[in-house]
Amino acid sequence: MSTAIAGVGVEGIAVRLAAVRQMIGSAAERAGRRPQDVTLIAVSKTFGVADIEAAIAAGVTDLGENRVQEAQDKLPMVSGTARWHLIGHLQRNKINKALELFDLIHGTDSLDLATAIGHRADRRGLPARTLLQVSVDGNVSQFGFEPDALRRSAKEIAVVPGLRLEGLMCIAPHVDDPEEARPAFQLLAGLAREMEETMRGSGHPWSHLSMGMSNDYPVAIEEGATLVRVGRAIFGERG
Repeated sequence: MSTAIAGVGVEGIAVRLAAVRQMIGSAAERAGRRPQDVTLIAVSKTFGVADIEAAIAAGVTDLGENRVQEAQDKLPMVSGTARWHLIGHLQRNKINKALELFDLIHGTDSLDLATAIGHRADRRGLPARTLLQVSVDGNVSQFGFEPDALRRSAKEIAVVPGLRLEGLMCIAPHVDDPEEARPAFQLLAGLAREMEETMRGSGHPWSHLSMGMSNDYPVAIEEGATLVRVGRAIFGERG
């Protein structure tokens, strides 16, 4: 199992977590929102079980992993209870295992993948909770639907058996100034409002915006994020 060399250790996690929660509360208040309407996902990729259990002990309820295999190795060893989020790209050959391990799949990034996830979940008899990932910076190498492609595919995705569509996700461009990420978050929030109208009456609980990471999550909250994915600000630098 991989573990970070440069993390803050179990003693520092509670302190850093409290600071992140304070930042979440301040950002929500600036936007006229309630802090409790924003869920913090502590991203534990590359960190070990001791760090994860320290975060749970400090009040973390939601944890995020990027890779199915790493989660498969770690989750059975974690004694605390949490909801698990897959926030990285999902390969088709890992779908079945992802459905077993994760409560919410963030990175459903194509019609083909959405269809494959839905059909596997339908066979299991348990809908797959998922978000649709959008490419918000025009970078063709980034996973995700282009906004226009999502508009074209939305109604087709909405009727895939076995899917429970809960909103959108994006990875904003990495920038030095968090304000420079704001247009990406505004784009995703606007697209989510469009898709909510498209999904109306389809039975999907369209309610989440997963956006914002350690360097820009306060800006994401100001623009409507309901799920923020924060790793480094809680666990420290990865080795």
